[in-house]
Amino acid sequence: MTHSPGAQPDYWSVLGLEPGADAPSLKAAFRAQARRWHPDLNGNDPLAEERFKRVNEAYAVLSDPRRRQAWEAGGPSVAPGESGAGDPFATGFPDFDDYLDALLGERRRPAQEEGPPVEREFDAEAENETEAEAEAESAGSVTSSPAPPPPVRASSDQESMVELSPEQALQGERVELVLPDGTAVEVWTPPFAGDGWRLRLVGVTPGGGDHFLQLRVRTDEGLRIDGLRVLYPLELSPAEAALGCQVVVPTLRGPVKLRVPPGSSSGRLLRLRARGQEWGEQRGDQLVEVRIVVPDVLADDEAALYRRLQQLADDPDGGSR
Repeated sequence: MTHSPGAQPDYWSVLGLEPGADAPSLKAAFRAQARRWHPDLNGNDPLAEERFKRVNEAYAVLSDPRRRQAWEAGGPSVAPGESGAGDPFATGFPDFDDYLDALLGERRRPAQEEGPPVEREFDAEAENETEAEAEAESAGSVTSSPAPPPPVRASSDQESMVELSPEQALQGERVELVLPDGTAVEVWTPPFAGDGWRLRLVGVTPGGGDHFLQLRVRTDEGLRIDGLRVLYPLELSPAEAALGCQVVVPTLRGPVKLRVPPGSSSGRLLRLRARGQEWGEQRGDQLVEVRIVVPDVLADDEAALYRRLQQLADDPDGGSR
């Protein structure tokens, strides 16, 4: 039998969190991801816009208990008729700080909810209900106990690795796999997918668990694809990073020379404009991430130089005395 479930985004993975993270962690992860992908901070990159919308959608679902429960159950996370309500992108992208203040700041109750007529009406109803309950108790009525919860069904999540070429990830690809119980699954990956994405197939494993598809979109040269954007980790020695250097890095259209500025720390991103993937007239950038690598074993003279550097760092004036 062939089963074709709909692939839902894994909202936990979108925010870089483990499933079940608490509210403070959820809010902190959302702030970080929203700042990373806000279009104003990414030169209106179309990929950043899509990722920003996905981050916003993930937080909206995971921070709302009702929508989160519906999503975890495999159903739609928005009730019919609500999909367009409160869309912060209906008229463009808001300023980043205003956006966070509106979404994460304290929200005041509307004035009409605080008026005396509503409070008096509520108090009267509550008082009537209390009196009715007191009369029922005095009459000796018996309240039935709530129904027992349904039995818990054991389930376990599973995961498969799916390798895609940059072109397949960009356009979307039809994927077929066979689950351990013999069920054949067919699903399409979303366009503009990226390396490390996880697609969630709801309730397809034995016992009703979910199956996750881990996407791997890389080239033989070590380029990682994320929509139109290309990522490349550049390993440098401490000396190269401190003094600056010129290196050759691979791109989708052949190697290019790149100048690394002096004083480049690990994590610094160097941009190669228009060296990413192409979609119509759009072309993404390639980001080169600096990673400083220290040798596992140092020669005696190398260790002596590092010790001298440590002395200078501890006492900058030591070299002049």
